[in-house]
Amino acid sequence: MNLNNKLILNAILAFSILSLSIAYFIQYVLGHQPCNLCLIERIPYIAAIILISLIFILNKYQIIISSLILIFFILGILVSFYHFGIEQGFFNESFVCNLGNSQPLNKEELLNQLKKAKIVSCKDVTFRFFGLSLATINTVISLILSGIMIKVIKNYGKN
Repeated sequence: MNLNNKLILNAILAFSILSLSIAYFIQYVLGHQPCNLCLIERIPYIAAIILISLIFILNKYQIIISSLILIFFILGILVSFYHFGIEQGFFNESFVCNLGNSQPLNKEELLNQLKKAKIVSCKDVTFRFFGLSLATINTVISLILSGIMIKVIKNYGKN
């Protein structure tokens, strides 16, 4: 494996672990409940942790696995940008934002649902960092990580 790629993949692995740790800290320690799109936006980081670990364990299929990581981060760009658009009012909330929020059929179910976790709308920004929503930050980060993964894939092609 190219030493440069190994360093880059280790950095992405560490960054993905850090990103998820921050997301869980914001959720469980600071008490900000994520919406459904926020939860979906975590998937590329989880996939990166698993797939990069797989690259190091197998030490083969690096281009294929790196391409999968790239696809996950590109999907992360799309979901994050869509979420950003919902927050800004450019797009309407989709069915994904309302998954698990279906209306109960009777009053007992309604009372039980009200006792459970608060329903968070995808358009409500519950946490900001330097004045930016996490969806905005994630759009930029996913774009950067996609560019880095393209470089990693090109590096493998040179060997």
